[in-house]
Amino acid sequence: MIERYTRPEMGAVWGEAARWEAALRVEIAVARAQARNGEIPAAAAEAIATRAKVDLQRIAELEAELDHDTLAFVNAVAESIGPEGRYLHFGLTSSDVIDTALALQLRAASDLLLAELDALVAVIIRRAREERDTVMAGRTHSVHAEPMTLGAKLAGWAFEAARDRERLARAADEVATGKISGPVGTYSQISPLIEHEALAALTLRVDPVSTQVVQRDRHAALLAAIAITGGTLERFATEIRNLQHSEIDELREPFRAGQAGSSAMPQKRNPVKSERIAGFARLLRGYAAVAMENQALWHERDMSHSSAERIILPDATTLLHFALVSMRGIIDKMEVNREAMRRNLDAGLGLHAASRLLTALVNTGTARDAAYMLVQHASSAARERRISLHEIALATPEIVNALGADALGAALDERAALANCGILVDRLKEIERAG
Repeated sequence: MIERYTRPEMGAVWGEAARWEAALRVEIAVARAQARNGEIPAAAAEAIATRAKVDLQRIAELEAELDHDTLAFVNAVAESIGPEGRYLHFGLTSSDVIDTALALQLRAASDLLLAELDALVAVIIRRAREERDTVMAGRTHSVHAEPMTLGAKLAGWAFEAARDRERLARAADEVATGKISGPVGTYSQISPLIEHEALAALTLRVDPVSTQVVQRDRHAALLAAIAITGGTLERFATEIRNLQHSEIDELREPFRAGQAGSSAMPQKRNPVKSERIAGFARLLRGYAAVAMENQALWHERDMSHSSAERIILPDATTLLHFALVSMRGIIDKMEVNREAMRRNLDAGLGLHAASRLLTALVNTGTARDAAYMLVQHASSAARERRISLHEIALATPEIVNALGADALGAALDERAALANCGILVDRLKEIERAG
């Protein structure tokens, strides 16, 4: 991933040095297990553990000659060990080391993602409680529907992000799987006991029946969870972008002093961070599709997944990490224009009460189809004449006679629609109880 969208802590997980250091951890864990079980000399395992070094320049030199990066790594590290280096990579195939090291990197990357999801959920919960009673128009098809509170809207965001965390945690746990089972996974040159002990030392799962590689359904599941989380962030970003329209102006991205919105128009405050997140989500969905293509390897393995994974795994985790941090900052400092929310709701002429008026008429014994036509005609008249639905209803004998003026007023009171919004915010305690 380009530096622009790479935060240092995630970049450190995917650097070339980190890749080979993870591979060396695997080699050391295997050597120690082999020594404990008398398969290699204890002195050799000690030499591997204490003298082995990752020399990126030497690995590059050997790869240029061998055209095989894992063998270049093994040879370079063996050189740093000395004579005992001949026991490095003893009985292993490349994927034993590379796939197991990849599991270590993916676990480290997932830990960063889960931490940021926790932080995002906490910020959304805080803002939802702050805006518990902030009344705004609920919209469907971009049209006013019924009133709601911003707190209720944000509560829904918090639960969605919490579900994303659960999905990602499950996928991360499953992808933290290694294999030390040799060529085609049959333990022809290494015993299952060594695999068990080495992976236990690395706190990784054992693939119960590997091929020459760890099967890629696990990686596809992780990328799918990442893409779904990206879709969640895009949903939040899209809502913020829409509510920042000049004609709506209910929410605004943070805008710091000195920031510029346009090179030509000094008045602009564009929702650029939300737009950027929407762009990231498109990439994440593409990465997930590639991960699913990687599942169908030929026979016990081929290398068609390898080149793709060198791109999609670092990029997907790095982009989502950047997007999570960015979205947390947006929601944390997001400006709420309560006056615009009130103004926009009032400009709807009280039409949001039409469904409650329909229900009230049905409760008096009016046939539903007749009640629907009455309320629809009244709503059309209010819209055309630019006066409130309440006024039109009071002037409609069929409605007043069925309900009475007091019951009509109660049916049209927006507080009736908002009475249970607080319950939705209170449900956020479920997320906190779940940890």
